[in-house]
Amino acid sequence: MKNYSTDEIRNVVLLGSSKSGKTILTEAMMYEGKVIDRRGTIEGKNTISDNTEIEQIYQRSIYSTLLYTEFMDHKFNIIDTPGSDDFVGGVISAFRVADTGVMVVNAQQGVEVGTQIFARYADKHNKPLIIAVNQLDHEKADWEDTLASLKETFGSKLALVQFPLAVGPGFNGFIDVLKMKMYTFTDDNGTRVESEIPAEYKERAAELHQELIEKSAENDDTLMETFFDKGVLTEDEIRAGLNVGLRKCDIMPIFCVSGKKDIGVKRLMEFIIRATPSPAKTDGILVDGNLCKCSVDGSASIFVYKTAVETHLGEVTYFRVMSGKITEGMDLVNPETGAKERLSAIYAAAGKKREKVSEMSAGDLGCTVKLKTVKTNQTLNAPGCEMVFEPIVFPPSKFRTAIKAKVEKDDEKLGEILNKASAEDPTIIVEYSKELKQTILSGQGEHHINILKWQINNVYKIEIDLFAPKIPYRETITKVAIADYRHKKQSGGAGQFGEVHLLIEPVVEGVEPSNRFKVDGRELVLNIKGKEEYNLDWGGKLEYYNCIVGGAIDARFMPAILKGIMEKMEEGPLTGSYARDIRVYVFDGKMHPVDSNEISFKLAARNAFKDAFRKAGPKIMEPIYSLEVIVPSENMGDVMSDLQNRRAIIEGMSSEKGFEVLRARIPLAELYKYSTTLSSLTSGMATFTMQFADYQQVPADVQEKLLKAYEETEKDE
Repeated sequence: MKNYSTDEIRNVVLLGSSKSGKTILTEAMMYEGKVIDRRGTIEGKNTISDNTEIEQIYQRSIYSTLLYTEFMDHKFNIIDTPGSDDFVGGVISAFRVADTGVMVVNAQQGVEVGTQIFARYADKHNKPLIIAVNQLDHEKADWEDTLASLKETFGSKLALVQFPLAVGPGFNGFIDVLKMKMYTFTDDNGTRVESEIPAEYKERAAELHQELIEKSAENDDTLMETFFDKGVLTEDEIRAGLNVGLRKCDIMPIFCVSGKKDIGVKRLMEFIIRATPSPAKTDGILVDGNLCKCSVDGSASIFVYKTAVETHLGEVTYFRVMSGKITEGMDLVNPETGAKERLSAIYAAAGKKREKVSEMSAGDLGCTVKLKTVKTNQTLNAPGCEMVFEPIVFPPSKFRTAIKAKVEKDDEKLGEILNKASAEDPTIIVEYSKELKQTILSGQGEHHINILKWQINNVYKIEIDLFAPKIPYRETITKVAIADYRHKKQSGGAGQFGEVHLLIEPVVEGVEPSNRFKVDGRELVLNIKGKEEYNLDWGGKLEYYNCIVGGAIDARFMPAILKGIMEKMEEGPLTGSYARDIRVYVFDGKMHPVDSNEISFKLAARNAFKDAFRKAGPKIMEPIYSLEVIVPSENMGDVMSDLQNRRAIIEGMSSEKGFEVLRARIPLAELYKYSTTLSSLTSGMATFTMQFADYQQVPADVQEKLLKAYEETEKDE
């Protein structure tokens, strides 16, 4: 392979719903570039992209795959991404390193939820999109319906470059209204014949050609003047206008393809080369307020967007050259850690097929092996360069489950596996919750987690259990209460003695503490001598007041009393959940000259706090999440009904490009496996996002169930 300059590189991410045909389209693109001499099939389990056992079992992309092909003296870097929202992490990371998106739309289905999701991500990342309507050779393909759904979704951004001939099993060509030529294909290997447009298509082609001219002229003042003067634009001028529109993300050109029959693939690649920006023509990336342009003139710097572990190779690090030029054997420095790394080898990657290269220029994508400490989202620079590129921000999790090994001796190995999985896929979040005493595994959906479960079972040979995680409830109080407790223990020699009297009340935002209270019909005036305030790790506050007078409790025991209270707040009296937002006034007690010690006062404080808490109108708070569901109109009723059964409060509804958007607040306790239910209700056509909002009091009947369940647990223990 030759060494390509930045201007000779095109970085493309293939997007689209599952079954839209992205993987087969990449086979055709690599075949056209002579990287492969035979195209694989999904059924034959021999495609370059979906090359893992699990992808071949499911017959769909699960991981993003970096591929390359060479065409018209240019290098195409192609990232084939999964079509399921469960594996959106691969799409998000691809957006960081690709310059143009090709949205593959299934001509049988038209715009699907996945199409919308990925288009929104493209918009968010300011990436231009080309539409490739695929599978026009399928017996159920419908060009007009697909075009209508595209227009409804993307409106005036669309620019029709081609329209097909003989849609269905006889699909063998299209009219190209940019070149004003007809292309027909004589076999399934991309052999094409270019000819003049037949008379029956000329009028329609002329209309669409004029629309394309106007669309192109809108994006450039010079072209607009030329158009007004001459009434026409040349092919190159139209292409230049489309280039400007693409860079502004104001135009989405539409192409007709069949990846399976290699129809239109070559023409799509020609257009990408001539009309989409090379890395050198992109806007660059802000680093510490300064614009880093993609140029070989800068210091060598690469950004790691993905890591993967292969059985016989170890860790493979995928990167984009952000600036400068890298060479085999080059030493780079990780600015975050100061560690040095050597690029022992550099590869152009086509799935697991890799070609060793001696160098790569700014804008190129590649991979290397045997780096020691580099992780996804990190930068490597030439010595003296201090650039650190912003990390990729992945979407929040939608599915959480508790996980444990069936056999206790496998726990440590399972932890190592989960940490590796999270490093490879940052949308897999692993955390041990001290509060819940569980390992919580979070991902983008149940299918996402089940794929990991398959790997743990089949690759690492460890059996695991997945089960509903506990809910991180919070406990607090609603009124003032008072309690005391005497801890007394005598067992020969020095005993234990400590007595604590305390008062508690809720911390309410904006309400200042007082020293006058009316409790159980009697007035109580406290002499506040000291205050300590703690912002709790789990949210909320503890305010601790020393109101001891007359030396009833020695000052040296006050920290032990605080410790006892804090221990009980870490394991609340109602359900064992964290307690929060409480003021504690310690105002009296008793000591023994010999038997009093710190442990005595800690235990006395724990029990006094527990008794007061249960008398102070205690309530359980549950985490509430903001939910946004994008759902087809015909499924709206079922989705709303299901949400209401889950104690959700509907906050609003709106329409967005053919779909309904439902916003609600819902308890976390009701969200377990929601992604699975939603998919079932809508045949996989809906998606959602969820984000923690706040804590709210649980309903009385729910609180009663939680209290009974906790009592049963304590009895069992």
